Amino acid sequence: MRRMTDQPARWSQATVYPDMWADPDDDPRSGEGFNAEGELATLQTFLADYRLTLRMKCQGLDPEQLARRSVPPSTMSLLGLLRHLAEAERDWLNWITDGEPLPKLYGDPDGDFDGAVAEQAVIDTAYADLEREQAATDAALAGHPDLSERLGKDGIAVRELLVHRVEEYARHCGHADLLRECIDGRVGQ
Repeated sequence: MRRMTDQPARWSQATVYPDMWADPDDDPRSGEGFNAEGELATLQTFLADYRLTLRMKCQGLDPEQLARRSVPPSTMSLLGLLRHLAEAERDWLNWITDGEPLPKLYGDPDGDFDGAVAEQAVIDTAYADLEREQAATDAALAGHPDLSERLGKDGIAVRELLVHRVEEYARHCGHADLLRECIDGRVGQ
């Protein structure tokens, strides 16, 4: 006897490899065989690919789906992840500057997730915030190609910040995989 379930069926858009998010020829990320020259270029490429992966996991969803908290009792949602990473980018920029820190984007410590509501204006703002904060941190680091250079009041090494950024996006892309699968069943790398 077949049981009814509210869980979506698992599926992938890929036709060549059914466990992939997209077919290799359609995947905009660097993928296997990329040839970044040097440590800095490698870190930047991985960061760019994880950023793109997060955006890909959010594509094609409506506001309710983006804001859905798919793993109760967690407040995590795909929209919350976009907001959280915008907040994290701002924090990283604050780590490497000597001036007064910029204020939090979303107020209290859980504002990034708690404020992730199913409204198009909130979604548009989240994407704009993320793009702006990524660009600001990238621009601040662009003048520091020496990965051993220490920046900010705490003297964080450029290498440490770049690795931390890659780690943060990678971890949250794993969350995004699970959240997306719970929303509509779409799976893939």
